[in-house]
Amino acid sequence: MKPLNLTLISLALIFLYSISFASALIVNADYVTIYPGEQGKVSLKIENNENFDIESISVGLNLNNLPFSAVGSSEKDVDDIDEDDDDSASFTLKASTDIKPGDYNIPYVIKYTNSKTDEKLEKQGSFGIRVSSKTELDFGIEKTNEVVGKQGKVTLEIINKGLGEIKAVSVEIVSEGFELISKDKIFIGTINGDDTDTASFDVIYKSTSPVLKAKIEYKDFDNKDQVENINIPFKIYTEKEALELGIIKKSNSMIYMGIIVVLMIIWITWRKIKKRRKNNRNKERIWRCKMKG
Repeated sequence: MKPLNLTLISLALIFLYSISFASALIVNADYVTIYPGEQGKVSLKIENNENFDIESISVGLNLNNLPFSAVGSSEKDVDDIDEDDDDSASFTLKASTDIKPGDYNIPYVIKYTNSKTDEKLEKQGSFGIRVSSKTELDFGIEKTNEVVGKQGKVTLEIINKGLGEIKAVSVEIVSEGFELISKDKIFIGTINGDDTDTASFDVIYKSTSPVLKAKIEYKDFDNKDQVENINIPFKIYTEKEALELGIIKKSNSMIYMGIIVVLMIIWITWRKIKKRRKNNRNKERIWRCKMKG
């Protein structure tokens, strides 16, 4: 056989052996979801897929520079695993309270010994874990020109008190105690964690005790569709109440009109008197001229 062929065969055998050796351990981890400040349990299943038993097995997690801590130990010993058998190691992880929601990789290292040769071996890898965010919404309402019969604006404030963003947010309202004169549905979009956004509607108030009924649709941090229905009653005033409370100011236009009318009457009267006096003086002058003549 030619030397080149022997070399190729040797390389192929080495490659196949390295693949077999690399697959000596198969590790599968549970994909868990936890929340900031809370803890979850993850289990690593170790399968011995080689033709020898392994012993002195230890499994360790590398949590350096990661916003997680191990509840208990971050390293566990595992019983000997015969060939074609499996075992598992479980860890309890706690996420920090200020962790940013998202997907994280947790590195691990497995150290073990070949029971046939006493060779110490090692396998490194990582598994995924998700930190989700509990959606916590709050709502506020603002209104302008809040007088029955007047046109005003009702604004719904959506407050995202959670750490994770909510997406595709839309607000649809049903009028009760007011007439809606703008569109009844507004698309907002994304509201980041610890942030707010608003939806405003133009209305004409018909009652002193209307209710803002709204349906808020959105996708949560895990991209699941959510719907929240709210009913927020609010106060609208009669014109008399609004004047008493100083919400609106009494119009002085009628007073001004009255003053103008009075001034015009005075001016017209004065003009007439002035004209009458002038006429009288002219008549008196003419009479005197006749008497002299």
